[in-house]
Amino acid sequence: MLSAFARAFKTPDLRKKLLFTLGIMVLFRMGAHVPVPGVNFKAVNECVKQSNNGLFGLVNLFSGGALLQLTIFALGIMPYITASIILQLLTVVIPRLEALKKEGQAGQTKITQYTRYLTIALAILQGTGIVATASNGALFSTCTFGNQVVPDTSVFRIATMVITMTAGTTMIMWLGELITDRGIGNGMSILIFTSIASGFPGNLWTIKKLGKLGGGWVDFFAVIAVGVVVVVLVIFVEQAQRRIPVQYAKRMIGRRAFGGTSTYIPLKVNQAGVIPVIFASSLLYIPALVAQLTNSKSGWAVWIQNNFTKGDHPIYMVSYFVLIVFFAFFYVAISFNPEEVADNMKKYGGFIPGIRAGRPTAEYLNYVLTRITWPGSLYLGLIALIPMIGLVALNASTTIPFGGTSILIIVGVGLETVKQIESQLQQRNYEGFLR
Repeated sequence: MLSAFARAFKTPDLRKKLLFTLGIMVLFRMGAHVPVPGVNFKAVNECVKQSNNGLFGLVNLFSGGALLQLTIFALGIMPYITASIILQLLTVVIPRLEALKKEGQAGQTKITQYTRYLTIALAILQGTGIVATASNGALFSTCTFGNQVVPDTSVFRIATMVITMTAGTTMIMWLGELITDRGIGNGMSILIFTSIASGFPGNLWTIKKLGKLGGGWVDFFAVIAVGVVVVVLVIFVEQAQRRIPVQYAKRMIGRRAFGGTSTYIPLKVNQAGVIPVIFASSLLYIPALVAQLTNSKSGWAVWIQNNFTKGDHPIYMVSYFVLIVFFAFFYVAISFNPEEVADNMKKYGGFIPGIRAGRPTAEYLNYVLTRITWPGSLYLGLIALIPMIGLVALNASTTIPFGGTSILIIVGVGLETVKQIESQLQQRNYEGFLR
């Protein structure tokens, strides 16, 4: 991997793309430290030091810590992720979106435009909720300065803050598209990678300061060692796939023969990616948010505050694991259609050796997909529980960096970025047959 980056910097056009991408990443991180107009920055800093950000941990993770600091990029890339997931789910339900998906590049451009509009709408909605939560002191409920975060709660000031956050989300979308068009590609994923990776040094140093063995250095290096092992395991599982062999029959068109080739259908063990973890986190985030916003003292609110606010509670951990397994099967069921794949194979003369074309092929693909989704979903659940188990084991109040959603996204984006750089290098450094 390091040799690929070294050769990429030796290639002039790739060097420009890499430097452009790094510049956008720096600009993105700078925006994550510019506060929104109307925020008491000193009170925010004090509350961030006292807060364990358990309730808003997911959104804060994707914003690179900008959410709890109430900066112009406080919403981060989360509205775009939510809009993309919603459009992907609606594609299965709405025939018009399904038709656009089948139109190719033109249809995908239209769906991308819809995603942008939905992102802005969600940014306005989420920005209003976060500003309202911060203005009434619920964003930092355990902080003594929680009510001083937003001193001016007039309609004009609140509207200004919401518009600023929405504009920040729109700018993040634009920066991601710039990386996709003029950088090394995969812009939105690289911005997510930047947000998550930016919190690693601070979390590791906090673990060192809170550690009790050898001045904290034993805890520090133990977490790094566990992180390396987790990264290796995640890379191994993310690259694992079941290859279904496909044979295409020869067809005579005029005097020319077409087909007769052999290929395969790659079914990944983790076919759903990180989406089930995001779904499960968001669903468990809703009850605690409702209980906090209503400020109710009834039995159900107290039970939710005790069991669903902190991730180290056994009920929360079991619910989280079960939801991840459920959403893994749910997302795979809506994202991979065995009947559609079987019909396309039959249309172009393809078949799986030993399996009849048509319905038997669809049933076989569904059978294989179900068998490999089980270990994939259990793997996702175990990886997502690593930071929670680490919090209990180390008795820490900070996030364990190597685990859960963060490590899945960082490894996935890292592998995809390396593959893109290597593919562009192969196009520019073809050695030929004669040397």
